[in-house]
Amino acid sequence: MKKLFLATAILAVSAFGVNAQTTPAPSANGDTPAVATPDSGNSTAPVEGANSFTEAQAKERIEAAGYTELDGLMLDDKGIWQAKAMKDGKSAAVSMDYQGNIVSK
Repeated sequence: MKKLFLATAILAVSAFGVNAQTTPAPSANGDTPAVATPDSGNSTAPVEGANSFTEAQAKERIEAAGYTELDGLMLDDKGIWQAKAMKDGKSAAVSMDYQGNIVSK
């Protein structure tokens, strides 16, 4: 009986640990996670930082977000991909940061 109780307790604690995992929040020093989750963006985007996305990857991600006719895609000195594009029939300036956040102005 004690073995059954111990096994059940271990299983319960293990299951709780798996369910308790969350997306990491910014740390006390202000660092943010390297990549935003697909369902949420960083409210301070675009975030400056060392960007490891290639031009092709940036173009692909921006187009997957619904932008077309990308023009002048280039990486600026703050690590943010910048371009002009069309979305929903309107011209927009679009940016993608090192976390993968895509924002337009």
